Amino acid sequence: MIRDELLRLRASAEAEAATLARGLEALFAASRDSNADDEHDPEGATIGFERAQLTALLAGARERIAALDDALRRVDAATYGVCERCGQPIAEERLAALPFARCCMACA
Repeated sequence: MIRDELLRLRASAEAEAATLARGLEALFAASRDSNADDEHDPEGATIGFERAQLTALLAGARERIAALDDALRRVDAATYGVCERCGQPIAEERLAALPFARCCMACA
């Protein structure tokens, strides 16, 4: 059951990453096709902000995918839900809030 939930979360993160990557590529393409000089264009700051924001969101989605992959490996190894630092169980509430948690609250 937890494996299914992790796979669902991973698929959602992959879809989000794909959407963000397409948006970022579209923004880059629009910038390449444009004659605009970001430094002197009043819209340049907005475009720069949007590019930085999309890049950060994409990085976050990719980090979630990696964390979910790691959690799936822990499920397969029967170590999911066990704190990697102290070896104690991770509280169900913490895992419900952060399904890829690697440490209990005391060790986090």
